Amino acid sequence: MNRYLLFLILFLIILHISCTKQNIEVNSPSSNLVAKITSEDSGLMLSVYNSKEAILDVNVGGFVFNEKDSLSYDQISSIKQTSFDETWKPVYGERNTVRDRYNQLEINLTTKNDKNQNLKLLCRVYDEGVAFRYLFDEKSFSNKILIRELTAFNFQDDYDAWVTDKAQGVYEKENISKIDGVSERPLVVKRNEKSFLAMGEAASVDFARMKFRRDSLKALSLQVDLSSSVDLEKAKFTTPWRYVMVGASPGELLENNYFIENLNEPNQLVDVSWIKPGKVIREVTLTTKGGIACVDFAVKHNLQFVEFDAGWYGNEYDDASDATTFTVDPNRSPGPLDLQYVINYAKEKDVGIILYVNRRALEKQLDEVLPLLKSWGVAGIKYGFVNVGPQEWTSWLHDAIRKAAKYELMVDVHDEYRPTGYSRTYPNLITQEGIRGDEESPSTEHTLITLFTRMIAGAGDNTNCFLAPRVSRKMGGKAGQMAKAIMLYSPWQFVYWYDRPEGSPHKKGGAGSAEGIIKESEELGFYDALPTIWDETKVLEGEIGEYATVVRRSGEDWFIGSLTANKAHALEISFSFLDEGKAYEATIFSQDASGLEDNKVTMETISVNQKAILTKTLVENSGLAVIIRKK
Repeated sequence: MNRYLLFLILFLIILHISCTKQNIEVNSPSSNLVAKITSEDSGLMLSVYNSKEAILDVNVGGFVFNEKDSLSYDQISSIKQTSFDETWKPVYGERNTVRDRYNQLEINLTTKNDKNQNLKLLCRVYDEGVAFRYLFDEKSFSNKILIRELTAFNFQDDYDAWVTDKAQGVYEKENISKIDGVSERPLVVKRNEKSFLAMGEAASVDFARMKFRRDSLKALSLQVDLSSSVDLEKAKFTTPWRYVMVGASPGELLENNYFIENLNEPNQLVDVSWIKPGKVIREVTLTTKGGIACVDFAVKHNLQFVEFDAGWYGNEYDDASDATTFTVDPNRSPGPLDLQYVINYAKEKDVGIILYVNRRALEKQLDEVLPLLKSWGVAGIKYGFVNVGPQEWTSWLHDAIRKAAKYELMVDVHDEYRPTGYSRTYPNLITQEGIRGDEESPSTEHTLITLFTRMIAGAGDNTNCFLAPRVSRKMGGKAGQMAKAIMLYSPWQFVYWYDRPEGSPHKKGGAGSAEGIIKESEELGFYDALPTIWDETKVLEGEIGEYATVVRRSGEDWFIGSLTANKAHALEISFSFLDEGKAYEATIFSQDASGLEDNKVTMETISVNQKAILTKTLVENSGLAVIIRKK
């Protein structure tokens, strides 16, 4: 008997014993994480271990269906183990390559009462975390409506968590036992100084949105809370992935956010040449003059897009408004706006035009609007105030993203939508809101919570401000805004959100109140140089809500963003990430010593190399940005 055959027999014997005992385990590729699946009297339990230390127990395999039947799939009939390891290149991202490596169990489950009701549980164990999803047998579940998913995450202690009930809500630090209502995903939990978890869902395309709700009977348990019932046939008999990321620090969780992309299907678009990340300025006057001024400003300052926001086709909240016409909302602007002229002018200058369309028009005119925008020469569309949550609207939105791809239109989804990794599958989904961005004037503390919670999910359109008075009054000053543009990733980075170029009409009005006129200054050179996608990303330090420093590479250039919240922070940055033996020049943008009231940026240029260390004290509620180039 050859050694391979002997090994196979032994493996099958072990597999049989595991099934008989109803106790299975699988390691991550480097064995730093272990997932154990056990059939107990209370049902099926998935337990996550780190270096043999129990981290979390998850109740799996329980559902309530349309007959109001509560079923527990806790009988393991067979298992299959596979491994996967590949490296793929995203169309754009926070890194230029992604490794997708895991060990997977495919477990066939039945119930105690009905052995013919088949369900598959897929469990993947990565070095970065554990993920699982369910595959329902089409014959057994053809007419089933899922009312509730009984998945529950059980903690060992009353840990701290950062909680918000809305995608654009205010985060609060709460003990798990004190969580009231639902919690958004990703939900970040601090077990101790060296152990952090992030829980959420990935590849939610045709399913109801998941949030977390505390179990009323078990203070340290969080249950899956679906936004609606689910027609399993319309969901293709598959749930989204539920995941638990594991990291030694908040920074490690953020660095590993490619984990969510790996749980999605690969890119489905053959031609991606038309997909272009870049910087965007919002045209706020809804006039031809303002549009031309924005295009000229974009050309001069290395911006790639101009976006016309709400009002170009009428009142966005009026169902009678027609998004196939150029009809300026008089409540927002007196006009005039020759939008086609601006689109053509921009195209000549290699600047793309993005148009906002509210969901009221999209829901009734989508199939008419998309080909029309393509014929006008528009580069992209911003979907506004989309319905999110219920299965119907999850499916509608992702279908709308696929339809936009058909007409080579890039998409920015605004308001409550949070990503679950679909930009990997359809990379024309460039970015999305689902973030309490600068429109809401978040404090620096809140931004430093957002960085380590919301940004784990993927790109966030944070509507970066610069000249608006709120920047100095509420948000940490200009240097802090520069830092945020590096730290908060978005392939379409909106800049100068409340500002307009000098050539625009100066009167108030338009899509948002104008709070600043952009005058030429040396500090604008930062945004001129800013990339929006990256080849490499590192989190050098960070405490949620307190401080953080992120370094990113684009080609041979490096960019550093650093923020501190309510206390001054002694910053010490090692340049060990630079190439050995090479000389570099670092341009540092920091808050002027005169304070936030004057809102001035100090610029200095120094020579650095791999052995250099930058030391600087950031005053409370301020930031720092650095551009590093080879000499």
